[in-house]
This record gives sequence, C-alpha cells and structure tokens, in this order.
Amino acid sequence: MNTLVKTHFANPSYLNGIFRKDLFNEFAAPAFSGSVPAVNVVESKEGFRIEVAAPGLQKSDFKLNLEKNQLTISAQKENKEEEKNEKYTRREFNYVSFQRTFTLPNSVNGDKIEANYSEGILSIALPKREEAKEKPARAIEIA
Repeated sequence: MNTLVKTHFANPSYLNGIFRKDLFNEFAAPAFSGSVPAVNVVESKEGFRIEVAAPGLQKSDFKLNLEKNQLTISAQKENKEEEKNEKYTRREFNYVSFQRTFTLPNSVNGDKIEANYSEGILSIALPKREEAKEKPARAIEIA
C-alpha cells in the first residue's frame, strides 16, 4: 500500500529519506506556532486531501511545487511593526516561514492537483489516477 510521507525541512535534524515516518501515524504534529503547521491527511475513494492549518497567512504567502512525486508546501510572510514617538522610533521585523514535503504515492494524478486557502486552512486535493480508484465487485463469467 502506498502512503503519503512527510519530510521536515524546518529543523535540520530531520534528514530527507532517513527518518521517514508514515504520515497517517503522526498526527501529533505541533500546531502552527511559527515553526511547522499541523496537517491533516484524509483519503477517500477519489483521492487524498491535505489540510494545512496556517492562520494569519494569505493565499499569496504560499508556494506549492511538485517535482518527481514530491509535493513541497512552503510559506513565507514578513511582518513589520513600527512605533514612532517624539524621542525614538521602534521597529520590529518578524518572519514566519515553513516548508513541508510529502512523498506522493504513484496512485496520485499530479496533473490534477488543486489547492485553495480559506479561513486559515490550506486545502490541497490530490485525486487518484483512474486505474488506482477502487472498482466495484463484478461477476466474471466462465467460458
């Protein structure tokens, strides 16, 4: 059985390919706190859906890239805060960024992947190829 596999790049202690874990067994990922956002993966008969919890970001902050069955989801946002007073000016810069990579099973049709961002959730639809979809049982006639 093929599964989606995630790889962390936010922390250099995770090396791509060495510490691979089955994504479906790792639901204890931290909530988005400036490091790596929490992710849900749902499988249906038609395909998979990845939901990334990333509140406070905008659609334009995300980049999705598919290369050789590797789906990379990344985001970067710069927050600037400035306070001017009579005697001083205070500026603070805050950068929020993350990157997650998923190894997609061969059953996913990479040409039909779609994504949308609404109410703090990035939702990515990964449809299965026709030949990978479950077929209903059928009787086979004996000749």
